[in-house]
Amino acid sequence: QVQLVETGGGLVQAGDSLRLSCAFSGRSFSSYAMTWFRQVPGELREFVAGISRDGGSTGYANSVKGRFTVSRDNAKNTVILQMDSLQPADTAVYYCARPMYTRTSYITDRGGLAYWGQGTQVTVSS
Repeated sequence: QVQLVETGGGLVQAGDSLRLSCAFSGRSFSSYAMTWFRQVPGELREFVAGISRDGGSTGYANSVKGRFTVSRDNAKNTVILQMDSLQPADTAVYYCARPMYTRTSYITDRGGLAYWGQGTQVTVSS
């Protein structure tokens, strides 16, 4: 059974940093590219960052490029989202996600992802 659990969210001030973790339970974590999304109430879930299954390729939404860094530790079945220089516009629930089938490259379309965590709230005050 696949389970994804995000942790690390919280309430911070603008300019602060947070480090989100996504713990994966299941088989063959290193066979899957992983993706981070975020969602604000009343809006669609949007792509934030993705990482290939070996960690060699990463990608970011324009709104977070240069401030967020995605990484993974395949030995620990964990994906990390380091968020620096946080802004109030970054306030959202953050989710990690896995595709249904093994793949090398990350997916940016939420429709292409099969497994989601419960999310962790990030709130940035001005």
